[in-house]
Amino acid sequence: MQLKPINQQVVSVVGASSGIGRITALEFARRGAKVVVSARSESKLKSLVEEIRSFGGEATFCVADVEVFEQVKVIADKTVEVYGRLDTWVHVAAIGIFATVDNTTAEEFKHVIDVDLLGQVYGAMAALPHLKREGRGALIHVSSMEGRRSLPYQSAYSAAKHGVEGFIEAMRVELQYQKWPISVTSVKPAVINTPFWNNGLTKLGVKPTGIPPYYDPKLVADAILYAAEHPTRDYLVGDVAKILDVVQRFSPSLVDSLLVLVGLDLQRTSEAKSEDAPNNFYQPVAEDDRVNGDYGNLVVPSVSDWLEKNPLLQWGAIAGTLALAFLAVQVFKKEA
Repeated sequence: MQLKPINQQVVSVVGASSGIGRITALEFARRGAKVVVSARSESKLKSLVEEIRSFGGEATFCVADVEVFEQVKVIADKTVEVYGRLDTWVHVAAIGIFATVDNTTAEEFKHVIDVDLLGQVYGAMAALPHLKREGRGALIHVSSMEGRRSLPYQSAYSAAKHGVEGFIEAMRVELQYQKWPISVTSVKPAVINTPFWNNGLTKLGVKPTGIPPYYDPKLVADAILYAAEHPTRDYLVGDVAKILDVVQRFSPSLVDSLLVLVGLDLQRTSEAKSEDAPNNFYQPVAEDDRVNGDYGNLVVPSVSDWLEKNPLLQWGAIAGTLALAFLAVQVFKKEA
């Protein structure tokens, strides 16, 4: 299937008030796309639209809560109403709670599922009729490496992301069977330096943190923009996401042991924080419209993501690795 160049696209970014969603909307606009941004916070969306318009981009906003289908449908309908069509739907919106299973209430767990899983389902349901009317397009769902491997203290979030993976796999096959040229992509980032870690509800007694290393939010935005032009099934962002995926497939029990050893301790900082501290679990955190979080000192580059967008170099690297392995085998045989 063929997708339009970004500078010819109308893109809806859901969950655009901060973090990955915000930088993604900015990058689409810088590349010439017309952008509709949505989230729960009107003030953050207004500041984003103003920023986009300040460099000559086109954007409008729509306040919506993704756990309400009717509000998600309004986002898609408004996109078509303002710009005449919808080419790419990017769904980023998510919340998190950091707690053990026995310290998470049933209502809290359900709320995460409603936002992080059902919100993504509602997004696809709202966008698909418009993409089908256009005759092509892209659904880009921002999942997580936790859609492949769950983490302690994040059972609700991990469960939701596993659900997202199951949902979009089924939907992708249905669209292929019906011969709709609609690309369905799951973007699975590793730990990203966004305000997610600041704004989540914590019951750990301390400020939570991801298991380092961290990656820059722009790395995820670059992956999303790539998928908007190049049909892509899965995109794991960050070297660690790809490594963890391989190890999880090879030996889940090994990953269990590693997480028991370091996975819980590494998610706890030494900074005290109560569950009553400001968080975005039920309401947005006022005025926190940052792209980056507090862990910039732990951000590292990702070689695999660079290769992912340069297929010729990627195959060259694979060929080089195989050649070195072959030579190593020959040397070993001679010495033996």
